[in-house]
Amino acid sequence: MEDLNQNIEDHYLKKGLYEDIIHRLKEQNVDLNNVKRSDIADADEFHVRGATVSRELANSININGLKVLDVGCGLGGPCRMLADEYNCQTIGIDLSNEYIRTANKLSELVNLNDKTTFIQGNATELPFEDNSFDVVWTQHVQMNIPNKKKFYSEINRVLKSGGYFLFYDILKKGNGEVNYPMPWASDSNLSFLFKSEEMDGFLENLGLTKNQSTNQTQAGIDFFDALVAKLKEFGPPKMGLNVLMGETTKPKLMNLLSHLKSGELELKSGVYKK
Repeated sequence: MEDLNQNIEDHYLKKGLYEDIIHRLKEQNVDLNNVKRSDIADADEFHVRGATVSRELANSININGLKVLDVGCGLGGPCRMLADEYNCQTIGIDLSNEYIRTANKLSELVNLNDKTTFIQGNATELPFEDNSFDVVWTQHVQMNIPNKKKFYSEINRVLKSGGYFLFYDILKKGNGEVNYPMPWASDSNLSFLFKSEEMDGFLENLGLTKNQSTNQTQAGIDFFDALVAKLKEFGPPKMGLNVLMGETTKPKLMNLLSHLKSGELELKSGVYKK
């Protein structure tokens, strides 16, 4: 398992990530003493549809002022959004040391470090007491985790009674082969896709109740189609997912788009209550 975790961290690793973001901000003549969340939003939300879908997820419940854990937080964009727009106290945890270092420094940069905390850790061994959070949410994380039962059991353990689990995920739909690379995996050894029915089964067995489920696939396809058109016309953006994926951005995103269009994969979001 340690080898797998290291391989996953290596897959996402881009050294000097924060410094690269600062360089890109300077190239856009952004005043580094007055950086806004919007200046970095296209890079700090590493999931399909970015900040837009995070806001949709936040609005699916009355999340204002709640204590939120983001499992697999990446660069911390959703945590900062929740802290800034919904007055939440947020904690993010991620396997990647470089992502956590960057997340903390970005929160300092936009003056949200008093309401956001980021720590390096394993999603299947959460370093928190039972019943610690009003909300636990996760976006595009479980694909890298083989032990789904442990993953969802840990989320359930740290969630307060009456609390909410919010998710936005890429799930298997068909029964065919998946072609790599994908944004979360360079090959099948790092990818552990499963179907929404299996996820529902794990959560219901833990005693969680489904409040809502939304198929996000077409919205994701529309997002990618617009992105591809923009890339063809204007080239890679100064601040975008290419900051994280570099030269592998295009093949990864095109593979994901192809599988969404073919029906092999799907995007779903939802709300469960404990």
